[in-house]
Formats: sequence, structure tokens, C-alpha cells
Amino acid sequence: MKRIVVVGASAAGLAAAETLRREGYDGTLTLVGEESHLPYDRPPLSKQVLAAEWEPDRVALRTPADLAGHDLDLRLGVAATGLDLAAQEVSLSDGAKVPYDGLIIATGVRPRRLPGEGAHVLRTLDDALTLRERLGPGRRLVVVGAGFLGAEAAAVAWRLGAKVTLLEPASVPLAHAVGEQVGQVLAQAHVDHGVNLRTGVSVTEVTDEGVRLGDGEEVEADEVLVAIGSLPNTAWLADSGLSVGDGVVCDEYCEAARNVYAAGDVARWYNPLFGMSMRIEHRTNAAEQGMAAARNLLNSPARKAFAPVPYFWSDQYDMKIQAHGYLRGHDEVAVVEGDLGERRFVAAYRTGDRLAGALAVGMPPKAIRGWRSAIAAGVTWQEAVHGATTV
Repeated sequence: MKRIVVVGASAAGLAAAETLRREGYDGTLTLVGEESHLPYDRPPLSKQVLAAEWEPDRVALRTPADLAGHDLDLRLGVAATGLDLAAQEVSLSDGAKVPYDGLIIATGVRPRRLPGEGAHVLRTLDDALTLRERLGPGRRLVVVGAGFLGAEAAAVAWRLGAKVTLLEPASVPLAHAVGEQVGQVLAQAHVDHGVNLRTGVSVTEVTDEGVRLGDGEEVEADEVLVAIGSLPNTAWLADSGLSVGDGVVCDEYCEAARNVYAAGDVARWYNPLFGMSMRIEHRTNAAEQGMAAARNLLNSPARKAFAPVPYFWSDQYDMKIQAHGYLRGHDEVAVVEGDLGERRFVAAYRTGDRLAGALAVGMPPKAIRGWRSAIAAGVTWQEAVHGATTV
């Protein structure tokens, strides 16, 4: 291959580009990024950056000198607008057409939005900096969506002295992901810190005064943050011929078409460890999948299936939340260590007859490390949680 294009100057895209060079690829390597910033880390945006504990330069993943050392054809501030598989060509928003012999798609996701104007979202560095300028003591912030992103932002805003209202359509926040009992524990932390948590409410639009609920009630706010999930950035692939369905559909090698791979938040691939297709929006997965896609692109005869145990973490108030595995769609939850009421515990998750995941709150990393190994080994539920308390 003489020309490889990586679309998406994200954690996944950067990992792919660096892996290509590390594996000995010395051809033309183009890295395309829609934002004008050099590749940066996103998890701190809703934590340290929003809290003004970190300045923008601290989230940079590499220095300009580091990137220069990889001899990249770096194209920032320009978006991919189309893909021609037959011609092996990527179209860009500046009118350029970039040819390739191999392509890695790492275009990530974009935030879902609500009708109306003036609401914040929290995906980019600029989003985080804009919102933090508007927060402070006494400011009224409404956060729509009590998922992990909304919960983290609510916790930071509370720490900055804002008056926070957290609106969630589900009766228990995060129940679909972590189970009702664990979701209730995480929700109670907001209540204990004085956040006005309202569940079972729908928001129909953003207004000049705040937001309007499904029953017509208006909740007033100085600022509104919409954190209701995201959509894969696949619109530019609509006429490409690639299979797109809640992400770029890939096989177990992360391949979407011949010599076309996907990685990170935008990729929906078959994970043979769990026997299912999944799309993971976690930082660790982005880097690992970017590396895997790059290696498989270069080593077609000796490709390896990408079969990770997904990992994510979240910081809210004084809680450190860590999880391994695939928790969604689980059938059962069991507390295997600690106590829910103390917000210090490890919970295990069953899907079918196997251990599918484990989540820890307020525990040291070593408390959950062994559970990751058990998930990777495919142990049965009975082997994993014999004698544990089901919740």
C-alpha cells in the first residue's frame, strides 16, 4: 500500500496512524480531522476541563513535534464529505479528493439535540470551554439526560456552585446500562448533594427561558446542557455502498469493505468474545480498536479478531465508577463485594449463563481487576458469583 487515509483525528484515528508507522508503514499517511485542534483527549472535557482544573493544552494527546515525527499529511479543520469505494477516494469539504489504497474510518459521534436554540452540548473542547465560562455560583443549570456524561457535568457544575436541575425520562437513571438497584445508588448521590433530580420527565424543546417538558411545564435556567446520547458520524458515507446501521458495520477484524476498516465510536463490529455486534463509546476501546484496525489493514493474511473486554470509568462527586465487560441487556445483577448503601461495592452482571460484566463504585482498581480476567475467560455465572447476593 502506497497511500493510507485515516479519517478522524480522534483518539482512535491517532492510535491507528501511530500504529501504522510503528508497524513499519512508510508510505503516504493522511490524517483528516474536522476540528482545527490537534488530536486531544475527550474524557477530561466533562471533568477537569469543565471544572477549570485543566487548561486546553493539557488534553492534547501529542505535541506538534510528536506528530511531525510521524511524517503525516495532516489535514485539520476539514471534514470528509463522501467516499467512492470504486475509485478509492475520499472527498473533503475543501473540495479535495484524497486517493487511498487503505482506509480507516474513525469519525466518532455527534451529540443528539433537542428542538430550540441556545442549548449547550458537550462533545468538543470548544463545547467544554464555552459551557465552563457560563457556570459559577448561583447560576441555574438544567442538564437534560442523566447518563454518565450528564451526571458528570451535573457533579462538576454543583462543585462550581451552580444550582443544578437534572432531568431524566427514565424512572431510574442508567437502569438500562447498570440495572435499577445500581442506578438508584448513583442517582441518590445527586440528591444527597442537593441536585434537583427529576426522573420520568420528558423534555420537548429548549426555550428562551430554559426547557419545556412534555406536560407543558417550563423549567427555567440560565444555561441548558443537552446530554441525551449521540449519533455515529456516518452521514458522509450515505452513498458509499458501505453497510451503515448505528455505526459502520464491520466484521470481527474491524473490516467494513476490502481494505476499509473502522475504529472507535463510529464502528459497529462483531465481538467474538461476546458473540454479538457492538458499538462502544469508551476512550480505552477507541485506542485499542484504532491499533487493531491498523494492524489488520497492514497484515491481511495474518489478521486477528478484535475481541476486547470493554472498559469505562466515570468520576461523580467523590465516587469513582469503573466497569469491565458489556453490561447492556443483562439478565441479572449480583453484589459480590461491599455494600450498595455505602456506595462502595462491586456488582457482577449475568447475560444468559455467563458472566458479562462487573462494575465497581468506590473501590480500588485491584478489586475489579480479577473480574475482567474472568469475563475474558468466558466463565459461567455460577462459577463467578457462587454465594453472592442477587439484587
